[in-house]
Amino acid sequence: MDKIIKVANLFKVDAEIVKAEKYGCGHINDTYKLTDINGKFYILQRINHKVFKNVADLMSNIVGVTNHIYNTMQKEGLPTTDVLRVIETKDGASYYGNDDVSYFRMYNFVYGGVSIESRPTLEQFEVSAIGFGRFQKMLDGYPAETIVDSIPNFHNTVKRFENFENAVQLDSENRLCQVMDEVDWFYRRKKYCSQVLELIDSGEIPLRVTHNDTKLNNVLVDTVNMVPVAVIDLDTVMKGSILYDFGDSIRSGANIGAEDEVDLSKVDFSLELYEAYVKGFLSEVKDKLTPTEKENLSFGAILMTYECGLRFLTDYLEGDHYFKIHRANHNLDRCRTQIKMVESMEEHFDEMDAIVKKYL
Repeated sequence: MDKIIKVANLFKVDAEIVKAEKYGCGHINDTYKLTDINGKFYILQRINHKVFKNVADLMSNIVGVTNHIYNTMQKEGLPTTDVLRVIETKDGASYYGNDDVSYFRMYNFVYGGVSIESRPTLEQFEVSAIGFGRFQKMLDGYPAETIVDSIPNFHNTVKRFENFENAVQLDSENRLCQVMDEVDWFYRRKKYCSQVLELIDSGEIPLRVTHNDTKLNNVLVDTVNMVPVAVIDLDTVMKGSILYDFGDSIRSGANIGAEDEVDLSKVDFSLELYEAYVKGFLSEVKDKLTPTEKENLSFGAILMTYECGLRFLTDYLEGDHYFKIHRANHNLDRCRTQIKMVESMEEHFDEMDAIVKKYL
């Protein structure tokens, strides 16, 4: 860890960093918890610039968003002790490094909250919804045109479907014959792909600054008082629709089973968890949403689940290059859980809409 400590001391810390240890369970960046000579903690991350190729733009997004949230909270007289902040290098840069030595960034350590890695309770899911809703409320009006897309076309489901069609046509791994039922299932729902994009293009849904990875563990929670503290993991902050953030939370959190469950009888969409999330999310943002966003909130959950399943199946057909796998057919199993979730949401769609209206 000597190299990590040396890099850490190139940042504007209050005192000399004397200890570094691996921290968290992220799969893309390497994260370290640092301790200075006075016992104060910091977070240092080695940025994976194979995934995030333009580190300057990536950090510009994060600095802009975190500064905006901090300044908004200051103006509103809210406590800012645990607001996520980027700590500059001693040269005044938002990150350190280059292609030869890797890239590093530093954050303050958020003492007041922890990541919840287990399947959520109703209360925990509602708290995460409040956290992501507050994140959106704080960024309402932020100029989305100033954000650079760190992963172009990330939620362009039309483009995702084109990639899927190419994978089907090429069948590079000779796997198509095993998944014809799944392929047909996605083709029969192709109309889903363009629905939100058309509303964005027509101006009926505004482009907002969106998080794009709204899993439960990306909200730090004060588990004593059960309140959200900070939203983290801002690498995928991009321009998009608030429907994407809402929908991805439901996709990942309202499944009573595991995302890669082999036994599909254990997979189902939970209306109870859905209602908990809707209640928390809308308590923060219902006054910020446009009428068209309100009308399509439930569909956002279907769209994001459909899109994720499409990506899993595409990767399976292409040889499992993108998503890490730990067993044969891992991506196919993931795809099938998403299919089961979409079907369950379709079955309960009227009830989902009624829940949204209840909390509006």
